[in-house]
Amino acid sequence: MSPVTVRSYRPSDHSAGRRLWAELTNQHNQMYGEPDQDGGEGFEEYLTRLDLGGLWVADHPDDGVIGLVGLVLRGRAGEVEPVVVTISHRHKGVGRKLLRHVANEARRRNMTQLTISPESRNVDAIRSLHAAGYDVVSSIELTLDLDRAPHARQEEGLELHDMQFRS
Repeated sequence: MSPVTVRSYRPSDHSAGRRLWAELTNQHNQMYGEPDQDGGEGFEEYLTRLDLGGLWVADHPDDGVIGLVGLVLRGRAGEVEPVVVTISHRHKGVGRKLLRHVANEARRRNMTQLTISPESRNVDAIRSLHAAGYDVVSSIELTLDLDRAPHARQEEGLELHDMQFRS
């Protein structure tokens, strides 16, 4: 693999960022059985966030922008949102490089912690994040499904404090 560099997002990266956002959103929609296809519209709103502390891309010399990571400010803490690597470059260390970069940026800013909220069904992402040092469970978000068909959630899921949860 050619060396990938992580650099600050530029306005010229807009179409690649939107494509990556759509890829991430569509993966999540597919994971949860949502029929919606996203063309990356959420990226436009994301770019206008007042709490956005930084946005960086993974730039491949042959393939261009192949990954994206953002830092949302929460006082002296931060939230990594989003982190995405295009499917053809996953499992090659690009995500790890993006996560290392955002962590170094947070340290440089004297931040106290970083959090990230992966989708509960995205086991590959959870494993990658755990390997990158995200090993403290700091919050849990539970959902009461009010209008879903029974098959829309996976029965097997997660056990926490001797309780079984679907994902």
